[in-house]
Amino acid sequence: MSDDHHSCCASGREGDIPPADDGTANRVETTPATSADDRTERMVRLDGGTFRMGTDDDIGFPEDGEGPIRQVGLDPFFIDKYAVTNAEFLEFVRETGYRTDAERYGWSFVFEDFVADADREAVQQSVAETPWWVAVQGASWLRPYGPSSSVLDSKELLKHPVTHVSWRDATAYADWAGKRLPTEAEWEYAARGGLEGKRYPWGDELTPDGEHRCNIWQGEFPENNTGTDGYVRTAPVNEYEPNDFGLFNPTGNVWEWCADWFSPEYHTTDAYDDENPTGPSDGDQRVMRGGSYLCHRSWCNRYRVAARSKNTPDSSTGNIGFRCVVDATAE
Repeated sequence: MSDDHHSCCASGREGDIPPADDGTANRVETTPATSADDRTERMVRLDGGTFRMGTDDDIGFPEDGEGPIRQVGLDPFFIDKYAVTNAEFLEFVRETGYRTDAERYGWSFVFEDFVADADREAVQQSVAETPWWVAVQGASWLRPYGPSSSVLDSKELLKHPVTHVSWRDATAYADWAGKRLPTEAEWEYAARGGLEGKRYPWGDELTPDGEHRCNIWQGEFPENNTGTDGYVRTAPVNEYEPNDFGLFNPTGNVWEWCADWFSPEYHTTDAYDDENPTGPSDGDQRVMRGGSYLCHRSWCNRYRVAARSKNTPDSSTGNIGFRCVVDATAE
Protein backbone atom coordinates (compact mmCIF):
# COMPACT_ATOMS: atom_id res chain seq x y z
CA MET A 1 0.00 0.00 0.00
CA SER A 2 1.21 3.49 -0.77
CA ASP A 3 2.02 6.13 1.79
CA ASP A 4 -0.10 8.52 -0.29
CA HIS A 5 -2.93 7.66 2.11
CA HIS A 6 -0.95 8.63 5.20
CA SER A 7 -2.61 12.01 5.74
CA CYS A 8 -6.07 10.48 6.12
CA CYS A 9 -4.94 9.40 9.59
CA ALA A 10 -4.85 12.92 11.03
CA SER A 11 -3.95 16.32 9.65
CA GLY A 12 -1.16 18.43 11.11
CA ARG A 13 -0.51 22.09 11.74
CA GLU A 14 1.93 24.31 9.88
CA GLY A 15 3.07 26.12 13.02
CA ASP A 16 1.21 29.43 12.67
CA ILE A 17 2.05 30.73 16.14
CA PRO A 18 5.10 30.36 18.39
CA PRO A 19 4.86 27.43 20.80
CA ALA A 20 4.44 28.06 24.52
CA ASP A 21 7.45 25.79 25.07
CA ASP A 22 9.58 23.64 22.81
CA GLY A 23 7.91 20.37 23.82
CA THR A 24 11.09 18.42 23.17
CA ALA A 25 10.67 15.76 25.86
CA ASN A 26 8.57 14.47 28.69
CA ARG A 27 9.73 16.72 31.50
CA VAL A 28 8.60 14.74 34.51
CA GLU A 29 10.64 11.92 36.02
CA THR A 30 8.08 9.79 37.77
CA THR A 31 8.65 7.81 40.93
CA PRO A 32 8.22 4.07 40.28
CA ALA A 33 4.80 2.92 41.48
CA THR A 34 3.52 -0.09 43.37
CA SER A 35 0.08 -1.62 43.06
CA ALA A 36 -0.96 0.32 46.15
CA ASP A 37 -0.10 3.68 44.56
CA ASP A 38 -3.09 5.99 43.97
CA ARG A 39 -1.88 6.58 40.43
CA THR A 40 -2.37 2.93 39.50
CA GLU A 41 -6.08 2.73 40.35
CA ARG A 42 -7.16 2.55 36.68
CA MET A 43 -3.95 0.95 35.44
CA VAL A 44 -2.61 -2.56 34.93
CA ARG A 45 0.87 -3.71 35.90
CA LEU A 46 2.85 -5.41 33.17
CA ASP A 47 5.95 -7.43 33.96
CA GLY A 48 7.84 -6.43 30.85
CA GLY A 49 10.46 -8.79 29.48
CA THR A 50 11.28 -9.54 25.85
CA PHE A 51 8.78 -9.46 23.01
CA ARG A 52 8.78 -9.40 19.21
CA MET A 53 8.06 -5.85 18.06
CA GLY A 54 6.98 -4.80 14.56
CA THR A 55 5.79 -6.82 11.60
CA ASP A 56 6.86 -8.04 8.17
CA ASP A 57 3.20 -8.49 7.17
CA ASP A 58 2.61 -7.63 3.51
CA ILE A 59 -0.60 -5.71 4.28
CA GLY A 60 1.42 -3.16 6.24
CA PHE A 61 3.32 -0.03 5.32
CA PRO A 62 7.07 -0.81 5.10
CA GLU A 63 7.79 2.88 4.42
CA ASP A 64 6.46 3.66 7.92
CA GLY A 65 9.12 1.47 9.48
CA GLU A 66 6.72 -1.22 10.72
CA GLY A 67 9.45 -3.80 10.25
CA PRO A 68 11.62 -5.65 10.48
CA ILE A 69 10.47 -7.69 13.45
CA ARG A 70 12.99 -7.35 16.28
CA GLN A 71 13.39 -8.55 19.85
CA VAL A 72 12.86 -5.77 22.38
CA GLY A 73 13.27 -5.88 26.16
CA LEU A 74 11.25 -3.78 28.60
CA ASP A 75 11.28 -3.13 32.34
CA PRO A 76 8.00 -3.52 34.30
CA PHE A 77 5.51 -0.66 34.03
CA PHE A 78 1.91 0.29 34.70
CA ILE A 79 -0.32 1.45 31.84
CA ASP A 80 -3.80 2.97 31.81
CA LYS A 81 -6.56 0.47 31.07
CA TYR A 82 -8.37 3.20 29.17
CA ALA A 83 -7.55 6.25 27.10
CA VAL A 84 -7.76 9.45 29.15
CA THR A 85 -11.40 10.58 29.21
CA ASN A 86 -13.05 13.96 28.77
CA ALA A 87 -13.94 13.83 32.48
CA GLU A 88 -10.32 13.28 33.51
CA PHE A 89 -9.04 16.02 31.24
CA LEU A 90 -11.74 18.35 32.56
CA GLU A 91 -10.47 17.79 36.10
CA PHE A 92 -6.93 18.62 34.95
CA VAL A 93 -8.04 21.84 33.25
CA ARG A 94 -10.18 22.96 36.20
CA GLU A 95 -7.32 22.41 38.62
CA THR A 96 -4.54 23.97 36.55
CA GLY A 97 -6.23 26.42 34.16
CA TYR A 98 -4.32 24.75 31.32
CA ARG A 99 -5.01 25.95 27.75
CA THR A 100 -4.51 23.40 25.01
CA ASP A 101 -2.74 24.10 21.73
CA ALA A 102 -6.09 24.05 19.92
CA GLU A 103 -7.34 26.81 22.22
CA ARG A 104 -4.15 28.82 21.77
CA TYR A 105 -4.25 28.51 17.99
CA GLY A 106 -7.99 29.17 18.03
CA TRP A 107 -8.90 26.19 15.85
CA SER A 108 -8.52 22.45 15.35
CA PHE A 109 -9.19 19.82 12.68
CA VAL A 110 -12.69 18.27 12.59
CA PHE A 111 -14.03 15.56 10.30
CA GLU A 112 -16.18 17.55 7.86
CA ASP A 113 -19.38 15.49 8.27
CA PHE A 114 -19.41 16.21 12.02
CA VAL A 115 -19.53 20.01 11.72
CA ALA A 116 -23.00 21.25 12.71
CA ASP A 117 -24.88 23.60 10.38
CA ALA A 118 -24.63 26.27 13.08
CA ASP A 119 -20.84 26.07 12.89
CA ARG A 120 -20.40 26.14 9.11
CA GLU A 121 -19.27 29.76 9.24
CA ALA A 122 -16.49 28.67 11.61
CA VAL A 123 -14.92 26.44 8.96
CA GLN A 124 -11.70 28.13 7.88
CA GLN A 125 -10.41 25.76 5.23
CA SER A 126 -10.22 22.13 4.21
CA VAL A 127 -7.08 20.10 3.63
CA ALA A 128 -6.50 19.85 -0.13
CA GLU A 129 -5.25 16.25 -0.13
CA THR A 130 -7.88 15.09 2.39
CA PRO A 131 -10.93 17.36 2.11
CA TRP A 132 -12.79 15.48 4.83
CA TRP A 133 -10.54 17.32 7.33
CA VAL A 134 -11.55 20.93 7.93
CA ALA A 135 -10.02 23.53 10.22
CA VAL A 136 -12.82 24.79 12.49
CA GLN A 137 -12.51 27.99 14.47
CA GLY A 138 -13.39 27.32 18.11
CA ALA A 139 -13.01 23.52 17.94
CA SER A 140 -11.14 22.11 20.94
CA TRP A 141 -11.20 19.26 23.45
CA LEU A 142 -14.21 20.92 25.12
CA ARG A 143 -15.98 21.65 21.82
CA PRO A 144 -14.95 18.74 19.63
CA TYR A 145 -17.14 19.42 16.58
CA GLY A 146 -17.14 23.21 16.66
CA PRO A 147 -18.19 26.08 18.96
CA SER A 148 -21.82 24.92 19.29
CA SER A 149 -20.81 21.45 20.58
CA SER A 150 -19.67 20.51 24.08
CA VAL A 151 -18.46 17.38 25.87
CA LEU A 152 -20.62 18.59 28.76
CA ASP A 153 -23.79 18.00 26.72
CA SER A 154 -24.21 14.57 28.33
CA LYS A 155 -22.67 12.45 31.05
CA GLU A 156 -22.04 9.80 28.40
CA LEU A 157 -19.64 12.06 26.48
CA LEU A 158 -17.55 12.51 29.62
CA LYS A 159 -16.77 8.77 29.39
CA HIS A 160 -15.41 9.15 25.86
CA PRO A 161 -11.71 9.70 25.14
CA VAL A 162 -10.55 13.29 25.14
CA THR A 163 -9.64 14.45 21.61
CA HIS A 164 -8.15 17.59 20.05
CA VAL A 165 -5.17 17.20 22.36
CA SER A 166 -1.68 17.73 20.97
CA TRP A 167 1.38 15.76 22.06
CA ARG A 168 2.33 18.71 24.21
CA ASP A 169 -1.13 18.75 25.83
CA ALA A 170 -0.91 15.02 26.53
CA THR A 171 2.52 15.48 28.08
CA ALA A 172 1.25 18.33 30.28
CA TYR A 173 -1.60 16.14 31.54
CA ALA A 174 0.78 13.24 32.23
CA ASP A 175 3.11 15.55 34.18
CA TRP A 176 0.19 16.76 36.29
CA ALA A 177 -0.96 13.19 36.95
CA GLY A 178 2.54 12.04 37.98
CA LYS A 179 2.73 9.81 34.92
CA ARG A 180 4.26 9.96 31.45
CA LEU A 181 3.45 9.00 27.90
CA PRO A 182 4.35 5.43 26.91
CA THR A 183 7.32 4.76 24.72
CA GLU A 184 6.35 3.26 21.39
CA ALA A 185 7.74 -0.10 22.51
CA GLU A 186 5.75 -0.02 25.75
CA TRP A 187 2.61 0.86 23.81
CA GLU A 188 2.98 -2.04 21.36
CA TYR A 189 3.88 -4.54 24.08
CA ALA A 190 0.75 -3.56 26.03
CA ALA A 191 -1.51 -3.45 22.96
CA ARG A 192 -0.49 -6.97 21.91
CA GLY A 193 -1.78 -8.34 25.18
CA GLY A 194 0.78 -11.15 25.20
CA LEU A 195 -0.05 -12.37 21.67
CA GLU A 196 3.01 -12.84 19.46
CA GLY A 197 2.92 -11.88 15.79
CA LYS A 198 -0.81 -11.12 15.59
CA ARG A 199 -2.35 -8.26 13.63
CA TYR A 200 -4.81 -7.16 16.29
CA PRO A 201 -4.95 -7.24 20.09
CA TRP A 202 -7.20 -10.31 19.88
CA GLY A 203 -5.71 -12.25 16.93
CA ASP A 204 -5.53 -12.14 13.12
CA GLU A 205 -9.24 -11.85 12.23
CA LEU A 206 -10.69 -8.34 12.31
CA THR A 207 -14.17 -9.54 13.27
CA PRO A 208 -13.90 -13.06 14.72
CA ASP A 209 -17.25 -14.87 14.41
CA GLY A 210 -18.69 -11.60 13.11
CA GLU A 211 -18.02 -9.77 16.38
CA HIS A 212 -16.72 -6.21 16.24
CA ARG A 213 -13.78 -5.72 18.59
CA CYS A 214 -12.92 -2.07 17.87
CA ASN A 215 -14.35 1.22 16.64
CA ILE A 216 -13.23 1.86 13.05
CA TRP A 217 -14.94 3.03 9.84
CA GLN A 218 -17.58 0.67 8.46
CA GLY A 219 -18.80 1.11 4.89
CA GLU A 220 -17.17 3.21 2.17
CA PHE A 221 -14.67 5.82 3.26
CA PRO A 222 -15.25 8.76 3.39
CA GLU A 223 -18.79 8.80 2.00
CA ASN A 224 -20.69 6.42 4.25
CA ASN A 225 -20.05 5.01 7.71
CA THR A 226 -22.70 2.41 8.46
CA GLY A 227 -21.77 2.28 12.14
CA THR A 228 -22.21 -1.47 12.33
CA ASP A 229 -19.60 -1.60 15.11
CA GLY A 230 -21.95 0.59 17.17
CA TYR A 231 -20.38 4.00 16.61
CA VAL A 232 -19.65 6.53 13.89
CA ARG A 233 -17.72 8.86 16.20
CA THR A 234 -15.81 8.05 19.39
CA ALA A 235 -16.98 5.26 21.69
CA PRO A 236 -16.79 5.17 25.50
CA VAL A 237 -13.31 4.19 26.63
CA ASN A 238 -14.57 0.93 28.17
CA GLU A 239 -16.42 -0.27 25.04
CA TYR A 240 -15.68 -3.71 23.50
CA GLU A 241 -13.74 -6.54 25.11
CA PRO A 242 -10.31 -5.76 26.59
CA ASN A 243 -7.21 -7.56 25.41
CA ASP A 244 -5.56 -10.23 27.57
CA PHE A 245 -3.61 -7.58 29.48
CA GLY A 246 -6.84 -5.75 30.36
CA LEU A 247 -6.43 -2.80 27.96
CA PHE A 248 -9.56 -1.38 26.35
CA ASN A 249 -9.44 0.00 22.80
CA PRO A 250 -5.71 -0.05 22.17
CA THR A 251 -6.71 -0.10 18.49
CA GLY A 252 -9.47 1.98 16.93
CA ASN A 253 -11.43 4.75 18.64
CA VAL A 254 -8.60 7.33 18.86
CA TRP A 255 -4.96 7.51 17.90
CA GLU A 256 -2.73 7.53 20.97
CA TRP A 257 0.36 9.70 21.37
CA CYS A 258 3.63 8.02 22.31
CA ALA A 259 6.73 9.67 23.76
CA ASP A 260 9.06 8.92 20.83
CA TRP A 261 10.09 11.08 17.93
CA PHE A 262 9.06 9.39 14.68
CA SER A 263 11.62 7.83 12.35
CA PRO A 264 10.97 5.09 9.77
CA GLU A 265 14.50 3.73 9.96
CA TYR A 266 16.04 4.57 13.36
CA HIS A 267 15.36 1.08 14.73
CA THR A 268 17.44 -0.40 11.88
CA THR A 269 20.58 1.59 12.78
CA ASP A 270 23.43 0.88 15.20
CA ALA A 271 22.18 3.72 17.41
CA TYR A 272 19.06 1.74 18.31
CA ASP A 273 19.05 0.16 21.78
CA ASP A 274 16.69 -2.82 21.99
CA GLU A 275 16.49 -2.56 25.80
CA ASN A 276 13.81 -0.03 26.80
CA PRO A 277 14.10 1.83 23.47
CA THR A 278 13.00 5.46 23.45
CA GLY A 279 13.46 6.35 19.79
CA PRO A 280 15.70 9.01 18.22
CA SER A 281 16.88 11.99 20.26
CA ASP A 282 15.15 14.57 18.06
CA GLY A 283 12.82 14.95 15.13
CA ASP A 284 9.91 16.91 13.67
CA GLN A 285 6.97 14.60 14.44
CA ARG A 286 5.92 12.35 17.31
CA VAL A 287 4.67 8.78 17.06
CA MET A 288 0.97 7.95 17.19
CA ARG A 289 -0.32 4.40 17.55
CA GLY A 290 -3.54 2.40 17.32
CA GLY A 291 -5.65 3.97 14.58
CA SER A 292 -9.02 5.62 15.12
CA TYR A 293 -12.73 5.52 14.35
CA LEU A 294 -11.90 7.06 10.95
CA CYS A 295 -9.57 4.24 9.83
CA HIS A 296 -10.71 1.99 6.98
CA ARG A 297 -8.87 -0.77 5.14
CA SER A 298 -9.24 1.06 1.81
CA TRP A 299 -7.31 4.08 3.08
CA CYS A 300 -5.59 3.53 6.40
CA ASN A 301 -5.49 0.06 7.88
CA ARG A 302 -3.31 1.37 10.70
CA TYR A 303 -5.56 -0.08 13.38
CA ARG A 304 -3.12 -3.01 13.49
CA VAL A 305 -0.88 -3.29 16.59
CA ALA A 306 2.34 -2.93 14.57
CA ALA A 307 1.14 0.05 12.52
CA ARG A 308 2.61 3.51 13.06
CA SER A 309 1.68 7.08 12.26
CA LYS A 310 2.98 10.53 13.13
CA ASN A 311 2.11 14.18 13.63
CA THR A 312 3.74 17.37 14.81
CA PRO A 313 3.78 17.89 18.59
CA ASP A 314 1.39 20.86 18.38
CA SER A 315 -1.19 19.20 16.10
CA SER A 316 -4.70 18.35 17.26
CA THR A 317 -7.63 16.63 15.56
CA GLY A 318 -10.92 15.02 16.47
CA ASN A 319 -9.40 11.53 16.45
CA ILE A 320 -6.21 11.84 18.55
CA GLY A 321 -6.07 11.03 22.27
CA PHE A 322 -3.66 9.25 24.63
CA ARG A 323 -3.13 7.02 27.65
CA CYS A 324 -0.36 7.15 30.27
CA VAL A 325 2.18 4.89 31.96
CA VAL A 326 4.18 4.80 35.22
CA ASP A 327 7.38 2.88 35.87
CA ALA A 328 6.85 -0.06 38.23
CA THR A 329 8.98 -1.03 41.19
CA ALA A 330 10.51 -4.48 41.13
CA GLU A 331 8.15 -6.82 42.97
